[in-house]
This record gives sequence, structure tokens and C-alpha cells, in this order.
Amino acid sequence: MKRAILLSISILFLGCFFGKAQTSQKETSPSGSEKIEAYYFHFNARCETCRAVESEAKADILSLYPGRATFRAINLDEISSKAIAEKLKVSGQTLLIVKGDKQINLTNEGFLYATTNPTKLKSVIKQKVDGLLDL
Repeated sequence: MKRAILLSISILFLGCFFGKAQTSQKETSPSGSEKIEAYYFHFNARCETCRAVESEAKADILSLYPGRATFRAINLDEISSKAIAEKLKVSGQTLLIVKGDKQINLTNEGFLYATTNPTKLKSVIKQKVDGLLDL
């Protein structure tokens, strides 16, 4: 029984971690805006880590860049999200920062640090977004 539970938890975690989109760091965005836009794409079925990535990233983005950044959580299981997902070339769970025609995919860092080291995630977000603002 214990082995089955452990296996189920492992499969769920791996599904969350490896089910993300394979989006490159820099691609074309749907807007030429100079404002920072953060997106967290997800599905209906979400584990604790998936929820933590959204929560931590949202808090970090909005606290670090008040008035300069927006954050949107987008459910990929909803038909209304199809257009934005196609424009940003996202097909799975993804944490994406967009400024003009630049994109930074922070999905790996989000899943790596959101539950284990949220302070590290905040510093990575700050470093990457500050780099976009300096361009």
C-alpha cells in the first residue's frame, strides 16, 4: 500500500514537472508593449507544486514591479485560453515572462524553487526581469 501511494505521488510530480511546455527563452510575443507581462499556464488538475508556482510567482512579480507588471493565470483546459496559448506557443504548464518581443521561460526554476526555496525563486525572477528592463 505504501509503495502504491509513493508511486502515485511520484507520477503526479513527474507529470507536473515534465508536462510543461518546451518554449524557448526568446520568441515573439502577441504585444509590442513595454510592460512586463507574466503568465502562468496550467490545467484543471494541479498538484501542490503547481499551485505554489502560481502563488509564489504572482506574489514576487507584483511585489517587485508594482504598476510595471501584470500577472495572469491561464487555464489551458478552457477554450478561451486557446488564442493566447497559441500566440505564445505554450502547450503545457509554463511560467512565462514577456516584454515586447522577448520571452523568458521560468518554468524549470518555478518548479524547482516554489516549494523548497521561494526566496531563491524571487531572486531568479528579479534577475531575469531586471535583465529585460535593461534592454
